[in-house]
Amino acid sequence: MNRKINSMNEAERTIAKRFRLFRFISFVPLFLFFACLIVKANTDWPQFRGPEGTGHSEARGLPEHWSEKVNVVWKTPIHDRGWSSPVIFGNQIWLTTATADGRKLYAICIDRDTGRILKDLKLFEVSQPQYAHPFNTYASPTPVIEAGRVYITFGSPGTAAIDTKTFETIWERRDFECNHFRGAGSSPIIFGDLLIMHFDGSDHQFVVALNKHTGKTVWRTERSIDFQDLEPNGKPAADGDFRKAFATPHIAVVEGIPQLVSLGAKAAYGYDPLTGREIWRVEERAQHSASTRPVIGHGMIFFPTGFSAGQLLAVRMGGSGLITDTHVAWRVRRSVSNKPSILLIGDLIYMISDTGIAGCVDAKTGELVWQQRIGGEYSASPVYADGKIWFFCEDGKTTVIRPGRSFELVAENTLDEGFLASPAIAGRALFLRTRTHLYRIEESQTGRKPTQR
Repeated sequence: MNRKINSMNEAERTIAKRFRLFRFISFVPLFLFFACLIVKANTDWPQFRGPEGTGHSEARGLPEHWSEKVNVVWKTPIHDRGWSSPVIFGNQIWLTTATADGRKLYAICIDRDTGRILKDLKLFEVSQPQYAHPFNTYASPTPVIEAGRVYITFGSPGTAAIDTKTFETIWERRDFECNHFRGAGSSPIIFGDLLIMHFDGSDHQFVVALNKHTGKTVWRTERSIDFQDLEPNGKPAADGDFRKAFATPHIAVVEGIPQLVSLGAKAAYGYDPLTGREIWRVEERAQHSASTRPVIGHGMIFFPTGFSAGQLLAVRMGGSGLITDTHVAWRVRRSVSNKPSILLIGDLIYMISDTGIAGCVDAKTGELVWQQRIGGEYSASPVYADGKIWFFCEDGKTTVIRPGRSFELVAENTLDEGFLASPAIAGRALFLRTRTHLYRIEESQTGRKPTQR
């Protein structure tokens, strides 16, 4: 730790000292931690999966029914391609997009009330883009926003902090080496003065924390797992395809101390978010390309392990070192999602498989409560608000259900195109990004007509 502190500049030393004080004061850490995470929970949606990163919203009065002509307040076309989810702070909505060839990378700011595009920023030009799978885009990571700033990343092609009043770039980083192989997908999070990001590529796999004010590196930690995949020629199998991941990190509080829960390829990790020190690791070597954001509850961490023979794991918190054999409480192997994140509501976990099977699992035991095929293909993560769960299909269908120990269908709705980006919720509205447009879906007021931009 001391060696890391000595290598920091003055601003970074100040941050580290502040965080060490934050750690050792018994009550203040927990209070400040949650104060940072819960930001006007029913009016803003500042990061991937919402105010607390769990897919939950405190919003009420959300619409159950809509179509292209019903309960559409506005519909704004978004140029080019991007699967990043919208983030919302105050009257601004931010998302990203990119040309299909990955040469031009954009951040777009939209007026929440009217759907008017306030700013269309071309942030980066890339002369030789990496390969991205046609299913993915060059603008899939979701931004994170707070008062006065939005943080935009496209993975190794570039990361930037933007002033949300002037739309000027505060700082940028374009020096991280990582072959995303099939395109980037991991979204950044904010923890105190840190911007934390995953870089899990075929060549490099690491987690990095930047000073969010300056963009300078505070710590960087390499993934510790031995992939055990080297071929006789000394190169990794499948050109490193099984080393990559697309997951978004999450903060858990363990015995009053924050931990960074981080899913990589073939392993999940717990880190000290202040220093990057690895605390624990769970290895699941049959899996790769973890793509979700974990959820926390009942003293456990829940997460899908990724592609191949995917599983849903429950890991008891509080371990250290390699804890696969000691802290995995249960596993579920049937119809587990690969791309959509899961929801924890009370004692139950809800998920949607990539192939359209909705499932409910008892969080404490791993017992399968129910399964229901609702059809379609799924990439977007579901959300929970107003006593209901929304599942968003790649063909444009939304299935609304009521949580509980039996499957209860509330409604089905359809929009043109389809959903690969996850939704946002703010006020009494759903903000839905399809392949081509961003929608504000809300119960129509008397005399209100849908607006198309």
